[in-house]
Amino acid sequence: MMTSFGDGTRGYPRSRGRMWSRTGPDRATLGIIGAVCAVAGFFTLGIVLGPAAMACGWLSLGRTWSGASRQTPALVAFVLGAIDTLLALLWLIGATTPGNGLL
Repeated sequence: MMTSFGDGTRGYPRSRGRMWSRTGPDRATLGIIGAVCAVAGFFTLGIVLGPAAMACGWLSLGRTWSGASRQTPALVAFVLGAIDTLLALLWLIGATTPGNGLL
């Protein structure tokens, strides 16, 4: 006998890992993207990449500070993004003074 179409054992194949889900690889990917932005922000465009890294890290953390080790890139992205932003702001403040920059 043949089974009917609705009685399969497999669920909908795209139900897990959808974009912006609460769990799964999307949060980890966002944390890695934020960490890459934070590291790149030390070399160029810190005023742009720093806040972007902070946003990616914050969204990847899911607004919680505790969790599994998969949230390590998210925490790194948030902290390094904050440092990027602070250094870029200090550089901009120093560039507007008569001394022409911090260094």
